[in-house]
Amino acid sequence: MTTPDPEATPSTNSAPLASFLGGWARAQARHAADPGSSPVSPEEADTLAAASAPSADAGDAEALPQDDLDIIEDHVIEAADPRDFVDDDAGPQYEDEDFDEDAPGNAGADCEDPKSTPVSPPDANEQTGFFDAADPTPRPEAEPTTAHTAVDAAVGPDDSGDAVVDDPEADLPPLDSFTDRFTDRELTWLDFNQRVLEQAEDQDLQLLERAWFTAIFSSNLDEFYMVRVAGLMRRIKAGITPVRASGLDAHQVVAAITERTKELMARQAALFQDDIRPKLAEHNIEILDWEQLEPEQAEKITRYFRHQIFPVLTPLAVDPSHPFPYISGLSLNLAVLLRNPRSGKEHFARVKVPQSLPRLITVPGRELDPKNKQAGTAFIPIEIVIARHLDHLFPGMDILEHHLFRVTRNENLEVEEDDAENLLTAMEKELERRRFGASVRLEVEDTISPFVRRYLVRALNLHDDDVFELPAPLDLTSLNQLHDLDLPELKYPRFVPVTAAGLAPQESSTPGDIFAAMREHDVLLHHPYDSFSTSVQEFVSQAAADPKVLAIKQTLYRTSGDSPIVDALIEAAEAGKQVVAIVEIKARFDEENNISWARKLERAGVHVVYGMVGLKTHCKLLLVVRQESDGLRRYCHVGTGNYHPKTARGYEDLGLLTCDRDVAQDLTTLFNQLSGYAPRARFRRLLVAPRTVRDGLIERIEREIANKRAGKPAWIRIKVNSIIDEACIDALYRASRAGVDVDIVVRGICGLRAGVPGLSDNIRVRSILGRYLEHSRIYAFCNDGETDLFIGSADLMHRNLDRRVEALVRITDPVMIAQLEWLVTHAASDAVSSWWLEPDGSWTRHTHDAEGNRLEDIQTTLMTRARSRLRSGH
Repeated sequence: MTTPDPEATPSTNSAPLASFLGGWARAQARHAADPGSSPVSPEEADTLAAASAPSADAGDAEALPQDDLDIIEDHVIEAADPRDFVDDDAGPQYEDEDFDEDAPGNAGADCEDPKSTPVSPPDANEQTGFFDAADPTPRPEAEPTTAHTAVDAAVGPDDSGDAVVDDPEADLPPLDSFTDRFTDRELTWLDFNQRVLEQAEDQDLQLLERAWFTAIFSSNLDEFYMVRVAGLMRRIKAGITPVRASGLDAHQVVAAITERTKELMARQAALFQDDIRPKLAEHNIEILDWEQLEPEQAEKITRYFRHQIFPVLTPLAVDPSHPFPYISGLSLNLAVLLRNPRSGKEHFARVKVPQSLPRLITVPGRELDPKNKQAGTAFIPIEIVIARHLDHLFPGMDILEHHLFRVTRNENLEVEEDDAENLLTAMEKELERRRFGASVRLEVEDTISPFVRRYLVRALNLHDDDVFELPAPLDLTSLNQLHDLDLPELKYPRFVPVTAAGLAPQESSTPGDIFAAMREHDVLLHHPYDSFSTSVQEFVSQAAADPKVLAIKQTLYRTSGDSPIVDALIEAAEAGKQVVAIVEIKARFDEENNISWARKLERAGVHVVYGMVGLKTHCKLLLVVRQESDGLRRYCHVGTGNYHPKTARGYEDLGLLTCDRDVAQDLTTLFNQLSGYAPRARFRRLLVAPRTVRDGLIERIEREIANKRAGKPAWIRIKVNSIIDEACIDALYRASRAGVDVDIVVRGICGLRAGVPGLSDNIRVRSILGRYLEHSRIYAFCNDGETDLFIGSADLMHRNLDRRVEALVRITDPVMIAQLEWLVTHAASDAVSSWWLEPDGSWTRHTHDAEGNRLEDIQTTLMTRARSRLRSGH
């Protein structure tokens, strides 16, 4: 859905729109009538009826001549349906194209039980029909194949010359007999957030970093409730509670989440009150109550309240003429119980803590002195200041009690993309509705009275189990404000990224000629150790300024409006270059930002494509076309992380800079597919979701199984953010049962069980959290000694494999393969500090060896290597 050129595109009227919607409805009806297609839900039926019904604005169509109406009816411009892109032999075959495509999967895949679903290893060399996976009807040529059949086919007959060993699985119970082999997605996410909390509990970590991890724990939990828990509660209300792959239904999962979350939040509160807060005070960083202020300080803060806070506040009474006010999500509020001294009647009021003011107010006279930082600083929470001055808001009333509370709401966006005339407009409207989602959690101070507690629960339409009583202060994301203090001795040692090896004649912090370097050799980037600004950002900047560059094409999932990347694309468009930006406006919680800078790009003449219907564009791709003396040359970047200069300093990611012709053609084809129509396409070095990533990876797992059975070397090494896809997990279980060693490094969600006898004896799972957020994805396979290795944007999750456009690129350079293979192998080794996944599903942190020596911090090792490279010039 590209933005039309207003000079070239006539304004649309409602008749083509009505015909468009009517044609879409008819197409959906045809799919519904097909026994092989998925049934139409009641919601979709309502949408169909609404879409095909004439609107009040349709009167304009009557002014059109009947002949024009007949033409419109005969030639309906329908929305591109992923099911239209099927595997067929029609159409031209371009010798230079090796492309493959996939389709969005079932949105309910997270809830289905896949334990009995057979996996059919595909032929990864024939990747066509990119989006046909949206059609649930099996392709005729895809015969169901069991795992053993696939392995037998890969091994070949016994007289092939290879030594075929006994199948270890023959003596094991069937895989399906392990009914608890999948850990629930939501519960394993809580395991991850517990690891974040354990970082905050680490006494060896710098104090302000511990406070920072405490804040991260809170913000993670907020988002978890706004999206995941809200989704579960919505399904329960709708009566949609199927048994999940873990064997639990939505009721059981929500109950387990509530119990576990209350334990973790109580643990976090105790950590702050009993450990972090006192240690901050030891360094003269204090968070004070009103009673701890000196009289002069209290007087100055009262003056600050009158001039800076009071004018912003709006007290809202609740009575028959004033209904209970809307409470915005994640806002802090004071519930105030009042009494009229004349009538003796009690009243309830709510005061919202303004989000436009700092949560922690610096105490006068205790500001941080740059010349004497040892003297420290002091703060007082703004809600304490407001509570102290409630008499200013309710003069003449008796203040009986007041309590702080905070509400979390459902803030997941739901856009009926197929029915949206304009995805951008639909997203903007949905953002307006997001603020009014249903309440899913209520946090209150543990001093709250039973009456006020019950009143809030009833007013917010919640249950008692949805209430979390905690000691003040609520919402510890405010500790981010402390982390911003200029106190380097209480933070991680400073690290300055260096220019990547191969981008400059001698390693430095300044960039060289990116194009010249890429012509000589491929470049592997490892952020944040390799500088993003002197590599990827400089690549885009040089491309924008280079008069020989003809076109720039880039996917943008998350970035910032003031990003040099966005500025460079604007500069290129204004210079007359062909610039295409594939913008994903459905990137969760960045929707408004993305819409804003996408509009900015459009105004500058950039061709902005707002993703694809039914799919999020999550791949990280950049293509530059340059005119050179010997013809056009294409320069490419394929990465694992977003084109976001700020997060690139805190996220660990990988990227490949290359002029390789195969990669260039793959990116050209993929960009054409994202911006237009390309049902016939093939890839040489890419695996692309939503179809071939899962199939391609499972095929390689099956190959390792076959090699192991044939007596050949076999291993699998994976580094991802999350692994929850049941088909991939079952394939890894089969590999383990066949004797293949499997190492997995996962930062977050892990639905796999490790070290379970008879199921996953040969699977080792580690998790690393630290200074940088581990974000890269690596998939490596022994391949009989010829390592097959991919990097890219896809995790092993349903959303990545079924509902997003993702890309993995195969690495071919032997040196790069060795570096990446070492990275995963070493990260999973016992020498590195990490969390180990135990057979019972728990995680155990290992920071010291048997002799008591501290284990290696792999991120510190990589920073040291980068610094030594800078010093040595290698």
